[in-house]
Amino acid sequence: MRDILTTPNLISFLTSLADGDLNIATEFVWLIIATALSMVGGAIGGMLLAGRDIGYQFSAMLGALFAPAGVIPAIILGLAALNLLTNY
Repeated sequence: MRDILTTPNLISFLTSLADGDLNIATEFVWLIIATALSMVGGAIGGMLLAGRDIGYQFSAMLGALFAPAGVIPAIILGLAALNLLTNY
């Protein structure tokens, strides 16, 4: 495990991720992180909105499935705008 964490490629990737350097690899990682967070937020929102009516598990599942549908295009457009703005 120590060998994996000390490889130069992983160290440079984590450094570019923390610095805010936008390339295709870091954009993909931020997209995955934002999708996971939107699924958690959608599940919580679904439970709050329709938990008593249709059941907490079903509303959480629906919220987690429908939340990334609106978030993923916004994230992609935001990352593209940030990528364009860093060039100027």
